[in-house]
Amino acid sequence: MRRRKVRRRAVFRMMALWVAGGIAALWVGTPQAHPDAPTLTQPGRPVPPALLTGDWQGTLDTGATRLRLMFHVAAAGQGVGQGSTSLSATLDSVDQQVMGVPIPSVTSDGDQVSFTIPSILGGYTGALTADGQSLRGTWTQAGQARPLTLARVTTAQLWAEQARPQTPRPPFPYRAVDVAYDNPRAPGVRLAGTLTLPLGKGPFPAALLITGSGPQDRDETIDGHKPFLVLADALARRGIAVLRVDDRGVGRSTGDFDAATTPDFATDAAAGVAYLRTRADIDPARIGLIGHSEGGLIAPMVADRDPAIAWLVLMAGPGVDGEHILLSQKRLIAGATGVGPSGAERLVDMDRREYAIVKEETDAERARARLRILLQGGIIGGDNHVATSEALIEAITKPWYRWFLTHDPAPTLRTLRLPVLALVGSKDLQVSAAENLPALRAALAGDPQAEVREVPGLNHMFQAADTGAPTEYARIPQTIAPMALDLITDWVAAHSGPPKP
Repeated sequence: MRRRKVRRRAVFRMMALWVAGGIAALWVGTPQAHPDAPTLTQPGRPVPPALLTGDWQGTLDTGATRLRLMFHVAAAGQGVGQGSTSLSATLDSVDQQVMGVPIPSVTSDGDQVSFTIPSILGGYTGALTADGQSLRGTWTQAGQARPLTLARVTTAQLWAEQARPQTPRPPFPYRAVDVAYDNPRAPGVRLAGTLTLPLGKGPFPAALLITGSGPQDRDETIDGHKPFLVLADALARRGIAVLRVDDRGVGRSTGDFDAATTPDFATDAAAGVAYLRTRADIDPARIGLIGHSEGGLIAPMVADRDPAIAWLVLMAGPGVDGEHILLSQKRLIAGATGVGPSGAERLVDMDRREYAIVKEETDAERARARLRILLQGGIIGGDNHVATSEALIEAITKPWYRWFLTHDPAPTLRTLRLPVLALVGSKDLQVSAAENLPALRAALAGDPQAEVREVPGLNHMFQAADTGAPTEYARIPQTIAPMALDLITDWVAAHSGPPKP
């Protein structure tokens, strides 16, 4: 299975990790053995590596929420990561959408197996059952311990548990071709994607899909969901060609993802538009952009510089600056995961102080040093309201993050004079409707062709949701709610009329 890198991931989702009061930063402490675990081997003898290699899954009950954890264990040298013995491992927190957390130390004594995870200041110790199919033990973090049983699962079981009924299956009433093209403004960046084309000779209207933050593949794959594949399928069935693309440095696209900022990704999107205009089967006058999350920032930037763009769809595109987005996100997700108002405000205050340092210190090393001092008082201790690590400090001092914190999308939105459909779900906790819809309406007020709508009951991924918390995304079988899919495809079809004579 593809492991998503744990470096700077999708920040609109990532910040849920540092919500305390449950685990939203995966608890911390010293691993302990479960007192009732059965015995498999003699004390002092390690568990044979062959009995531990594979995938192990369990559900951690934090009191406020339930989180699925997956341990992927391999013999050292298989490429998962280096362990301190002959085993290596990584951890996925499925519901928090954090994949590939390195586990540098995997040790065993008798039937007791310990996973030490310094990057999250946590660990797990469990005993292998006599049948070799379970580990029974304790997860510890933030000075607290919770029982956790892991069961061995096969790859087929992992995929079966992530049934996604909306994922398109052949036969398809359209064509799909792999394409690749260079970004002339970014040497070394060659972008690879899939172009779906309706049957016939064209020329067809076209949509370029722009992913959200973090390294995303062309389908914007998240926990088995492929929202861009679902969207491309729906549009192609309505006669719209669709280009969806791996982010630079992801999949078959080349380039350095970590070194890029949002304006760099905007040049990648512009290169996609330029490529579409070279094709005889695409109508260059009927090319529009659909951006999700950060893609909703990028699409207006591209249209602002390219008056030939025909229309825009902004799916959960922000209307306020990045710092407001992240602070609101922290407050809302904390509340949805059981943190009380005072605890949520302490979390928000800590983030606000972190962001002030990042904005004040232009030198990354000085910023990191100040952040370490600030966070020392918030890691563990009597209150476990903030848990952090070098991974957090590294993430928020990157160029992308610095740019995002201070960027206000309103000035760019005010320049638009083309059809725009801006959508935000009423249960979106990452780009909240209450904060962003008024800002979007104000910024787009000068564009008579702009429509700003709240979509009732939907979360940031445009799924029908309960609370809207990111921990629900993986559990919901639905990839995109039919009401949202119909709204988008109907609107795009209506604004992609017949070619001009």
